Amino acid sequence: MIISRTPFRISFFGGGTDYPAWYRERGGVVLATTIDKYCYITCRYLPPFFEHRYRVVYSKIETVKHYSEIEHPAVKAVLEWANARKGLEIHHDGDLPARSGLGSSSSFTVGLLNALSALNGKHISKEELANQALHVEQEIIKEHVGSQDQICAAFGGFNRVEFRQNGSFDISPLILPMRRKEELESNLMLFFTGFSRIASNIAKSKIDNMKHREAELTRMQELVDEAVAVLRSETAPIEEFGKLLHLSWMEKRKLSPLVTTPKIDEIYEEGLKAGATGGKILGAGGGGFLLLFVRPELREQVREALKYFIHVPFKFEDFGSKIALYQPNGL
Repeated sequence: MIISRTPFRISFFGGGTDYPAWYRERGGVVLATTIDKYCYITCRYLPPFFEHRYRVVYSKIETVKHYSEIEHPAVKAVLEWANARKGLEIHHDGDLPARSGLGSSSSFTVGLLNALSALNGKHISKEELANQALHVEQEIIKEHVGSQDQICAAFGGFNRVEFRQNGSFDISPLILPMRRKEELESNLMLFFTGFSRIASNIAKSKIDNMKHREAELTRMQELVDEAVAVLRSETAPIEEFGKLLHLSWMEKRKLSPLVTTPKIDEIYEEGLKAGATGGKILGAGGGGFLLLFVRPELREQVREALKYFIHVPFKFEDFGSKIALYQPNGL
């Protein structure tokens, strides 16, 4: 039995410039971190005592004789791509809900690829893991997704990720004094809005609209290095990071009418009135998790103002996808 543990991510700046439709013409860059909330994938070879050869357990349970019959798009695509020959049982468990803006779909794909590689007795590098997940999601499933989620899930950590026009990427860990990193961490709050959405539908709307939103995407791209400069500065108040988050959210809202809703705008405004400096809806938008920048002394009043929404405390994490349990003989 193999269990992989793959983190979810928070994208601060540059989201949207990680779509191939954008960076293959202009290049792209994002600033993102993984957090201590995870997707767990359990894999084992299925003993030959059942009528089915594949059993997949997630929000539903599938039992089929051939992987081509599997409904879960990522599981089906990965097994077809890997040309799976042995029967398998695959279980998914997550610390946070899917379709919520934390890159959960890519964490699933990365975790499954990592687990299957380990089950086959092979070590896979983080770069290869990220590239395989990108291939599965963008080329096989053909989902309208960006390229940061797969890289973040595979590598882990707080990174500036640059996307080149030739399709390659460069990942640069953001090296900060521990006190500065902890200061940022202590100023961030995460709330679940209660509604989820299909990210690829919103992403398609953004992609279709890209030619009319070059100014907004260019500005969002510029904000990455402005935010990095704030974090590395010895004199800039950490609150400047929160102000940049607000600017980025104002630009992101313009990318598609599906990015926000009247209810999301209401929740965000309530957070600002209670003391938040800035924030954003994570991921493609339309629902999921709301990230707010809040000074520590104002956290309680923001929590009270948003008491009808689930507050999720979190920490940054540095390891990316890893094999948490390796027992290939099943014992």
